[in-house]
Amino acid sequence: MPETTENFKDSIETLLESATDYGKTSLNLIKLKTIDKTSDTVSSIIPRLIVLMILMVFLLFLNLGLALYLGEILENIIYGFLVVAAFYGIIGLIVHLLHNRIKRKIYNHIIKQALK
Repeated sequence: MPETTENFKDSIETLLESATDYGKTSLNLIKLKTIDKTSDTVSSIIPRLIVLMILMVFLLFLNLGLALYLGEILENIIYGFLVVAAFYGIIGLIVHLLHNRIKRKIYNHIIKQALK
């Protein structure tokens, strides 16, 4: 019987070592998957931010030009800037009213990217 007890102890120790190794391997796999998703997300966000910044500078100059042009047409530069400001005020109001719908679409897109 002592041999059986020794075999049983050895089996338990082997099982515990295997479970520990499995746990460590699972933890490493989770870490690697997290790093992969994070690097994928960051690497896709940075180029988009660069393009967004360039687009914002373009739109700034386009809006300044449009405001100056409208100011010439309306014979008062201030009126041109007021028209452009009113346009963006209307756009801001529309975005505010559609806030929840836009938020939901962005949220769903982020979840899809994370689970991909």
